[in-house]
Amino acid sequence: MKKVTVIGAGLAGSEAAYQLAKRGIQVKLYEMKPKKYTEVHQNENFAELVCSNSFGADRLGNASGMMKEEMRRLDSLLMKIADETKVPAGQALAVDRESFAKKVTEELQKMENVEIINEELKKIPRDEYVIVATGPLSSDSISEDIKELLGENYLYFYDAVAPILTFESIDKDKVYFASRYDKGEGEYINCPMNKEQYDNFYNELLNAESIPLKKFEQEKLFEACMPVEKIAGRGEKTLLFGPLKPKGLVNPRTEEEDYAVIQLRQDDTAGSLYNMVGFQTNLKWGEQKRVFSMIPGLENAEFVRYGVMHRNTFINSTKLLNKDLSLKMNNKIHFAGQITGSEGYMCAIATGCMAAINVYNKINGLEEFVLDSRSSTGAIINYITEPRKKFQPMGPNFGIMDKLDERVRDKRERYERIAKKGLEYFDEKIKEMEINK
Repeated sequence: MKKVTVIGAGLAGSEAAYQLAKRGIQVKLYEMKPKKYTEVHQNENFAELVCSNSFGADRLGNASGMMKEEMRRLDSLLMKIADETKVPAGQALAVDRESFAKKVTEELQKMENVEIINEELKKIPRDEYVIVATGPLSSDSISEDIKELLGENYLYFYDAVAPILTFESIDKDKVYFASRYDKGEGEYINCPMNKEQYDNFYNELLNAESIPLKKFEQEKLFEACMPVEKIAGRGEKTLLFGPLKPKGLVNPRTEEEDYAVIQLRQDDTAGSLYNMVGFQTNLKWGEQKRVFSMIPGLENAEFVRYGVMHRNTFINSTKLLNKDLSLKMNNKIHFAGQITGSEGYMCAIATGCMAAINVYNKINGLEEFVLDSRSSTGAIINYITEPRKKFQPMGPNFGIMDKLDERVRDKRERYERIAKKGLEYFDEKIKEMEINK
């Protein structure tokens, strides 16, 4: 039986292992947990979500929603489990992170073709088929080996995680349930602020003490997960157009929009935990308790997890990877997940899935499965594998996808048409190549 080594059982590695194993490939899946953890991983299960519990928008008029549909059509294990463990989140797909990780782990443990090895693999095999999915927090040992393999330095940026608090500790008399623009079932808890409250909060946030970065590390903050205090540092009203945006939220008590609003999103199926939307932070824990308790409704909040900021690492894929996500210098070695410079949970799943299908095809002498930028998955892979002067992580978006031939003024209609045509192309491609046979 043909064998493939998958290094890392995060989102990308777990999806890759499943896609290979279900096709009859013997998989050696290396995962260093629970013997060794990174600074932000806490759960011994696979596919742990360490940032938000949301996979982003789940509608076709959104590139992330389109990618979800593409993955469903490729029989993605992780999308199936995400759908099974979802919690209310308006038009987004958010999950109970504990249940999600547990189910992914159980499914892979049940697969006969998956051999799980709970050890840190410190060196990538050079002469066998491998998918490197060690993630943005790759261990020091494997990072050094990747550097040696690639012959160039990594690029660094930082990712910050938002705090989680208990539902019962929120003062319900000061908050209200609603979704922006009344979309969804009003699942978000909204903490309103007037101008005086905002000004006081802003000043304290700006002057709060952060955890210092190590001197040898280069600070490059990635916009999609930028710490709230760094956003505040860009200007007094910057937060009002970001995580504290009041637009589209009408306070039922005043029947008006507030000056500022902090949103909380359900984090577990039971609804006992909520995370602070857009409040990724690098503040010291005591400072988080002090400053975030100034938010109306959170004066006595019980934080079950404080926000942390951690290093995210990615390779310069535009110089290093082929379209099938294999290394140009060694096409047996493939990379998948956020270490490729694709950003977010969905890209991790998609690149893991695509890398696995291409390894299978390569082993069996079949044509490589490469998508063009009519598809959301193809667009992100093309983005990370085509030459560009300045390479920074990118998530799914219509800006990197092929445009329509006709001009459509209405943005929503335009995006929906792009998605419709893209999925038609996607279906034709997977049928033509018999991907799901």
